[in-house]
Amino acid sequence: MKYIKLLIVSQMLLIIGFFSSCNYLDVSDYFDETLKYDSIFATKRNLEKYMWGTANYFPEEGDIFGSPYTPGPFATDEGFTLLSTSEAKGMSYVLGEVSPANLQGMDIWTTMYKIIRKANTILNRMNEARDLEDTDKKEIIGYTHFIRGYAYYHLLMQYGPVVLLGDDVFDTNEDPVYYNRSRATYDESVDYICQELELAAKSLPVTVPISLFGRPTRDAAYGLIARVRLQQASPLFNGKSAARSYFGDWVRSTDGVHYISQTYDEKKWAVAAFAAKRIMDFGRYSLYTVARATDTNPLPSNVSAGDFPYGAGNIDPFRSYSDMFTGEAVVVRNPEFIWARYSDNIKYYSRYSFDWATMGGANCFSVTQKVVDAYCMEDGKTTDHSSAEYPYSATGFSGVNKTFSGYQLKNTVSKMYVNREMRFYASIGFSECYWSANSTSDGSKKAQVITYSTDGTSGKNSTTGEQYPITGYVIKKFIHADDAWSGDNAQRINKPFPIIRYAEILLSYAEALNNLTTSHTIVDENGMSHTFSRNTDEIRNAFDQVRYRAGQPGLTDEEVNSAETMQTLIERERMVEFLFENRRYYDVRRWGIYETSEKEPMMGMNTNATKSDYYTVVPINHSKARNRVVNKKMVFLPISLTELRKASMLDQNPGWAN
Repeated sequence: MKYIKLLIVSQMLLIIGFFSSCNYLDVSDYFDETLKYDSIFATKRNLEKYMWGTANYFPEEGDIFGSPYTPGPFATDEGFTLLSTSEAKGMSYVLGEVSPANLQGMDIWTTMYKIIRKANTILNRMNEARDLEDTDKKEIIGYTHFIRGYAYYHLLMQYGPVVLLGDDVFDTNEDPVYYNRSRATYDESVDYICQELELAAKSLPVTVPISLFGRPTRDAAYGLIARVRLQQASPLFNGKSAARSYFGDWVRSTDGVHYISQTYDEKKWAVAAFAAKRIMDFGRYSLYTVARATDTNPLPSNVSAGDFPYGAGNIDPFRSYSDMFTGEAVVVRNPEFIWARYSDNIKYYSRYSFDWATMGGANCFSVTQKVVDAYCMEDGKTTDHSSAEYPYSATGFSGVNKTFSGYQLKNTVSKMYVNREMRFYASIGFSECYWSANSTSDGSKKAQVITYSTDGTSGKNSTTGEQYPITGYVIKKFIHADDAWSGDNAQRINKPFPIIRYAEILLSYAEALNNLTTSHTIVDENGMSHTFSRNTDEIRNAFDQVRYRAGQPGLTDEEVNSAETMQTLIERERMVEFLFENRRYYDVRRWGIYETSEKEPMMGMNTNATKSDYYTVVPINHSKARNRVVNKKMVFLPISLTELRKASMLDQNPGWAN
């Protein structure tokens, strides 16, 4: 049940082995492949193997930490690690180690075009399969268009404008100019990706059997469309000041056309709203919730006690959020997951948050103080404007043991970590945090209270070296109470990674509507008209569902009536809701706030001190923090010199010298 990669790997080894590395400008293996095509495309069985073998080249989406396909959380202001840059690719990016000559393993350009070339081959030759029925053909066409669109999607997210090949399968023995193509504009790239995914959606199934969990469905295609349409409408790519600042001088060398539109088009927000609303109107999805239990915290008085989604009166906010990521929830029946898959990477890298001394962890996946401060108090107030009922204090300790929703908050915990919203406890490991590790039978390896000061159990000292959480926080979001990395019978629960979940659709819809100043009408493929405007009731309905699920109050009239305030709230909400889900890297860029956000000093607790001085917010005292590079060229990865040398018309991304 491991989606494309594990579902058919045993069947695919022979077929995959037939093909050597290639890309869209490298046809050196053309004859070798052609010799085998006659048998590959002769039958439905072989055709399907070839198609799924093509999809097997995609990276695992949950590989966001040591990934070769995305810079990930450690290339943002949400995460930091002292792990070597050879493993933490995001750190290599922000430390300036990436260049067109060496992308430090994060070069997916060649692989994605290999996928595209193979998809084009399928579409060109699939009719040769003599036993292919119409229903089989429809499904293969749907999956192949999805595969092709998804490959272009990966290219767009990492590199920006793509080289569009259409249905071409590159022949050999042509003049060099035949293989030399320029990049499309950003808008052309997005439109093509959406066109491919719309075509895919016509043929993809609405659901797949549990045994095929992880395969893309019709709504996976629609979800990707909603994501890229929102990105296309955002300031960096839609003619706002950010687009002019970052891309005002970036034009295509062949004709002088701007790669990124320099003219603002508000209707793009309406298109994004339609893409999100379409999924909402299907009625197939809802936010995941767990019923309120006897140990659920009482709701603050300013949070609606109505039944979800009109309030949080009947749900357990902690379990509703936490169980999605830890593996506790039944993944294949989660109504929030539009597209998800099991992730061995997420499960493996959970070890990097565990204490090294007693729990067998690596102890170095840090979350920044900026993220910690973004979490509200239980009643939705910010830490700098907390209420008397749920106060925030930077000094002193709790003094009271507290248990809620199965979570234990010890009396030794700093008051900074008391009275916080449920997503904070579900996501953040802090000093004096309790780790259960229930699966091990070794009493010395479980039920641990972990501390990060120099005199603590897992702080900086002569034996830890750089194996400690330098900010004083670790990511705990994906860790189940049963997970253990040392001791007899230590086990880890399988983890899902949500590629697209319904919370993103809701917040995307609210953001798209919030940016409208007038009404816009979108006509869908069936000729139906859909009109969108800045409807505060619609914004409130979408946004409040995410807030209620977290046990937080809904929007006030003052908040929802101000577009500027709403944008700030949306940015904060996405930061905490999607922590370490690989959205922050793209969000700060599309909003045009990348430089402002990333230039803020990275802060944390004073991990160079004993407990008496530990609870002081200070800049991270390490060369990796001081040497982080913030440069506007880093909104995109560079295209490798190897690719640029193959095609003179292929323009490099701005700021990256060749």
